[in-house]
Amino acid sequence: MHIRNWMALAHDAAAAAIAWYLAYWLRFNTEIPELNVPSMAGNMLWVVPLQALVFFSFGMYRGIWRYASVPDLQRIALAVAMATLLIALMLVMLPHQEPPVPRSVLLLDPLLLILFLGGSRLGYRVWKERRLRNVLGSPGKPVVILGAGDAAADLLKNLARAGDWRVLGLLDDNPGKRGRQIQGVNVLGKLDDLVELAPRLGLERAIIAMPSASHQSRRRALEICRRAGVQALTVPSYQDLMSGKVTVSQVRNIELDDLLGRDPVLLDESRLREWIRGRSILVTGAGGSIGSELCRQIARFAPARLALYELNEFALYRMEQEFAGQFPHIELSCVIGDVKDAARVAEALAAHRPQLVFHAAAYKHVPLMEEHNAWEAMRNNVLGTWCVAAAAIAHGVEKFVMVSTDKAVNPTNVMGASKRLAEIVCQGLQAKDATRFVIVRFGNVLGSAGSVIPKFREQIARGGPVTVTHPEITRYFMSIPEAAQLVLQAGLMGGGGEIFVLDMGEPVKIVDLARELIRLSGYDEADIGIEFTGLRPGEKLYEELLADGEHTLPTPHPKLRIAKSRAAPDARWIEELLAWLRQTNPGAVRVREQLAERVPEYAPQARPVAAAPETPATQAPG
Repeated sequence: MHIRNWMALAHDAAAAAIAWYLAYWLRFNTEIPELNVPSMAGNMLWVVPLQALVFFSFGMYRGIWRYASVPDLQRIALAVAMATLLIALMLVMLPHQEPPVPRSVLLLDPLLLILFLGGSRLGYRVWKERRLRNVLGSPGKPVVILGAGDAAADLLKNLARAGDWRVLGLLDDNPGKRGRQIQGVNVLGKLDDLVELAPRLGLERAIIAMPSASHQSRRRALEICRRAGVQALTVPSYQDLMSGKVTVSQVRNIELDDLLGRDPVLLDESRLREWIRGRSILVTGAGGSIGSELCRQIARFAPARLALYELNEFALYRMEQEFAGQFPHIELSCVIGDVKDAARVAEALAAHRPQLVFHAAAYKHVPLMEEHNAWEAMRNNVLGTWCVAAAAIAHGVEKFVMVSTDKAVNPTNVMGASKRLAEIVCQGLQAKDATRFVIVRFGNVLGSAGSVIPKFREQIARGGPVTVTHPEITRYFMSIPEAAQLVLQAGLMGGGGEIFVLDMGEPVKIVDLARELIRLSGYDEADIGIEFTGLRPGEKLYEELLADGEHTLPTPHPKLRIAKSRAAPDARWIEELLAWLRQTNPGAVRVREQLAERVPEYAPQARPVAAAPETPATQAPG
């Protein structure tokens, strides 16, 4: 054992001796008769070692006193009870003593011993967590916690241990909690009371501890903080807490994700675990925003093997390092390869024999793919999808899940049309009693590579202006973890040939995103202006989730619907498409013409839409 464990054992042995003496002392009303002193001392010589042996055998010295809790108290009580039974048994077996050990001593000794052992551990924990310093006036920063649920209770424990914060109270709209205490901290009132309490208590910060509440509730809490003039902090989101990546104690500033956040995703955890556990799975584009999060979510359900297929060497290296630390129990294979390389794809599937394939590899940046890179978008997004899908069929993959986009709906750009064409290819490859193809279509994800949020942050850091293409442009948004979770759920539910459409909630104006991000950064529009630049090539004002002629059917999951689109093409159509994709680059103009022939809903945008005149409130500085 460590030296500290020996010290703890010595402490408990001393406590056992004192408890044995005090049991006699109390039994005889603080005056032990001289006749009983030899019996008390003689029995102590074997009682204390016996108790110490029992304590050791019950594992009381494997724990750390600083983190002593209810399980440790239960272990102490069981050990003391066992030691008391053994002492009673020994007294029966030993020769009769005069005078005998009083029966009340056998009752008082265990009670005193539990009090000493449990109390010393609790006292040490209180001291280490600086609770006494808080009572006397801790130098920690004063703060109020908004919310009085499980997350607040966990947060209080962690903040007390860290000692950096001094929690003055809790606020919660549940009237049944007002006037009560959690971890010794009072529930002072409802959330709106923060406006009155902040100046009275000298508050500068408040922590929003409502990770599982609706995003409307979190937005309201933030607005109350603004009215009170305090800085709003928050705990990690429900999705992050469930993923295990963070803990509730990791308090952070409010992010845009929190304001645009959506209600937590409810997954069919038991069926997902049954579907994934012990299986071999391959993910393409595993180093990208969605692909990497898919890998993390899959890892939660303990697959036997996870193959990461990625072209970007550095992205694959980062995933390898992350999984080595966080998921060492999973057999990980890192495969560098291009999805357009049919031989390399077939080699990867032959080596790893996946039962499930998640295809997330794609070029997705609309303006970059519109002109000079149009042919590469076609080859990567369509030919690459066919290569992986054909290899999946050839190697007996049970289910192939393709990650698609809302830009495939009535596309006006090459990227969106290429993804729609990839969807059609997957539907055309669907055959009875073979690999089942499932397509999942969703909108923008917050924080993904190339998204607008990192760009806005960089512009704000430089002092502005923040550039928005058009004052009316809107987009659907969801978090990366939510998107990945719903891709898994759709993959589980899909029977083959469906296009699942995710519930993306309400569309958000990009200019409103920019304004909110400016405020969260501590500025206003007088400091950081907003400049409208006009729509870029291929960009639409509004994104859609369903194409013309499509309709949806409900599913058992409230955030998933099935889109019914036009009939799948035949084998001859696919062969003609592949022959075209294997040609040399015909140029962007010819690409758009050929796309229009193969994707009837594709309507190339003739010219960018001009931005509306800027209002004085959104003029860029200078």
